[in-house]
Amino acid sequence: MATPDEQAMQYAISSIAQSDPLIKLLQQVRLGRMKPTDAGLRAVTESWLGTYEKALATDGLTHSDLRRLNPTPRMAVLIDAGVLTDDHQGVISLKDSFNRLLSHAGSE
Repeated sequence: MATPDEQAMQYAISSIAQSDPLIKLLQQVRLGRMKPTDAGLRAVTESWLGTYEKALATDGLTHSDLRRLNPTPRMAVLIDAGVLTDDHQGVISLKDSFNRLLSHAGSE
């Protein structure tokens, strides 16, 4: 049986994965079947950014958990593909939330 900390981490990962545009949609962009500016991709990406931010705020996540959930690498892939930009409000908000939560979690 998972501990409450493990359950929090599993919940956060599950929440993020459900709307993750990297898994299938980004492949469509790379294959040229979808444009980075496609409205459907934008909608999924916007939803994912919000979901990611909420998942990071899950009660019970430790400093170590938050480091594992760092959104920066995933956002970098979307930025490199042209789906997001560094100055996108959702990117800025998610980065700010992550940094704030990480600093409040302290170190282990």
